[in-house]
Amino acid sequence: MIYSFSNSGFRDPETGVYNQTYFLEVFNREWHRHIRDNQSLALLYLCPHIHETVKQPHLLELFMKQVQEAIMRTTDLVARLNQDNFALGLFNIDQQGTQTVIERIEQKIIEFNENYQTKYTNRIDYELAAYVCKPERDLNIEILFEDVRSLSLQLEMQKDKHSEIRNLNP
Repeated sequence: MIYSFSNSGFRDPETGVYNQTYFLEVFNREWHRHIRDNQSLALLYLCPHIHETVKQPHLLELFMKQVQEAIMRTTDLVARLNQDNFALGLFNIDQQGTQTVIERIEQKIIEFNENYQTKYTNRIDYELAAYVCKPERDLNIEILFEDVRSLSLQLEMQKDKHSEIRNLNP
């Protein structure tokens, strides 16, 4: 009981990852720090497709634990944005480093699906959209969030592609 009270302000109760409010506060703070330090960061949207017909308790929590293991750095954040979407903030990282993290996440998802399919017939599909950005004073943070969300929706329309990475800065 004490654990739930101590984490209730910044954790999603179903998955254990950070909630949207905490993520946005930290991401905004890191955005301004990266402007000052002239460093790049990445914002990723992960949209796993777990259908309501799947009645597996803690399935989303187990899935997200695999994703968190793939990130490896404790300075990076994973948060639940809403029922179906998760955001990942990767700090002080370039496009090549982001690509490496995406590959690790995809490998963990493959392993998760292989294990899951030994017990159940369905699998979890997903989209993973990423934008790398070097924050600047005249660049609005909302543009990054809008662009990564738009890319995520584009990926959802393509059935042959699960992930894509783009750079916000020219």
